[in-house]
Amino acid sequence: MPAVKKTAMLVASAALLTMSTAAPALADGKPGGDEKHPKPPSKMSTVGGVQLGEPGTQVKLKAGAPVLPKDLTGRSWIVSDAESGDVLASHNAHWRLPPASTLKMLFADTVLPKFPKSQKHKVALSDLEGIGAGSSMVGIKENETYSVHDLWLGVFLRSGNDAVHVLSAMNDGIPQTVEDMQKHAEELQALDTHVVSPDGYDAKGQVSSAYDLSLFARSGLQKKDFREYCSTATAQFPGQTKKIEKGKDKGKTKRGSFGIQNTNKLLTGALGVSPYKGIAGVKNGYTSNAGNTFTGVAERDGKVLLVTVMNPSSGEAHAVYNETARLFDWGFKAAGKVDPVGQLVAPKGADTGGAGKGAPGSGGEGAVEKAAHSSDGGSSGMGIALAITGGVLAVLGAGAYVLRRRMPLPGQAGRQSRQD
Repeated sequence: MPAVKKTAMLVASAALLTMSTAAPALADGKPGGDEKHPKPPSKMSTVGGVQLGEPGTQVKLKAGAPVLPKDLTGRSWIVSDAESGDVLASHNAHWRLPPASTLKMLFADTVLPKFPKSQKHKVALSDLEGIGAGSSMVGIKENETYSVHDLWLGVFLRSGNDAVHVLSAMNDGIPQTVEDMQKHAEELQALDTHVVSPDGYDAKGQVSSAYDLSLFARSGLQKKDFREYCSTATAQFPGQTKKIEKGKDKGKTKRGSFGIQNTNKLLTGALGVSPYKGIAGVKNGYTSNAGNTFTGVAERDGKVLLVTVMNPSSGEAHAVYNETARLFDWGFKAAGKVDPVGQLVAPKGADTGGAGKGAPGSGGEGAVEKAAHSSDGGSSGMGIALAITGGVLAVLGAGAYVLRRRMPLPGQAGRQSRQD
């Protein structure tokens, strides 16, 4: 069981340039290669640093640094320090690709603050309209009442598109939620991202990048409830209200519950996947168009890393989790032995102490335009894997972020569906 640790480290990151044009569902621009093996664009966004806009693997090894794992097949991946924002290594970090349910991190970071977890909502049939065929579901029923807390457990643990649609209905509907998410992505400087569906279900033009998904995770981890939900291994979810058929309470109604467990296999473990020591979330995804996608956060010896992997092609069972674990292992060994190849930037509204101008990749005035043209009750079992020890990621007067957190306990087996 990992020990409780508190860390407070400074992050200085700046408002940097990007290419903000929309992209096709598979990739940005017209990459080379065939449909099964596309190649990344020759130039991508330089948000976070010029080197991040180059195709291929980017790393600056110093003396004594471990070499990167050889068996990495993700179309795009990135390893970053969650607290300093340093990008330790990347591969096509800004390649715009379908995100699948990792986009739910942006959905949660956008919508979660809007409703208290104790608020109740009775589900109407219209709330569940438009859910894509083959979607992962938590099992929400029409005319049943759920708390916001229940709904977020459904989003994070079972990647439930039904829960996303109900919360979107509470947020004045899908179009409004998509608009809110897009606006929030732009505030975070996640400008590779184009939102079409809030649940990450395949939709024409819906794209993100490994870089942006890491920004979403890092922003979400500011929030106590986000940290709680993304690290919960198992929970109880409300079932359907039924009439009692026998006994002294015959004719009355009773509502039971059923167990759910997190689909994040590095958190819960599964056949062929061991729980990763120090894992604390964040979110996995899969669709036929996106392949497998995953963003995780883990802690070891006081160091907190974020890893995002998009669409590995090795054919290895659970490849997205295994490649993530290899990158975590490398990142923890490489910390302090590599020079950063870029930075995870701060949101536009963050006070960076004047660090934005002239920062790597910023390009000065006009560069953006130029580039565009170039938990509480309800958790059970292993329960909450990430306990909150006080404090959240906050913008300080010095223009830095401070992350205070306790890392997780592994849980039990998860599952994967056609879309999760």
